[in-house]
Amino acid sequence: MAGPLASPGRLSIKPTSTPVLQTLVEPVVSMPVNTSNADRITGAVLLVLGIAMLLGGYNMERLEIRQIHPASIPGLVPMILGAAMIICSLLLIATASKRSTEQVQADTDDAADSSVSNLLVTVILSLGYGAGLLGKLPYLPATALYIFLFSLYFSWAQYGTSRASRIRLIALTAVFAVSFAAGIAVLFQYGFLVRLP
Repeated sequence: MAGPLASPGRLSIKPTSTPVLQTLVEPVVSMPVNTSNADRITGAVLLVLGIAMLLGGYNMERLEIRQIHPASIPGLVPMILGAAMIICSLLLIATASKRSTEQVQADTDDAADSSVSNLLVTVILSLGYGAGLLGKLPYLPATALYIFLFSLYFSWAQYGTSRASRIRLIALTAVFAVSFAAGIAVLFQYGFLVRLP
């Protein structure tokens, strides 16, 4: 193809020097993106996973014979995560169902421009956190740095262009990242008795 696709709601790529690679990649990145339907499908998948985690955690051995405290049974964390996933998936489905046609079209147009780059940044940051930071840095600073970079990237373009607003964004994101990293560390170490790296 000679240039980017002009149709609204479609992603496009430029021609590559490798025809085989272009043949494999182009159908994926040029397909229509409907964020409302995508959210419904994602919500349904997460709902099934959440129910499976909740039931799996509930059916795990409780180890009463070893006098395990109810707050430290092996299935507690999967049940909590499963319940949280169910709630989030239902909210996602409900939000997607309430969108108007104009909102869906606007979201689709925005997704056409940014979804691929956002996906790449998410993959890079997540791999960098899991494979590069964890184990080399203590859990708290590694997690705080990951949350800071992730939140800053996705908030930068929406927070204004003035120097004062950007400085405020950086400060708020840093406080948010440190607070959440510390909260997660305390919850898992003292609530779930999980030893963190």
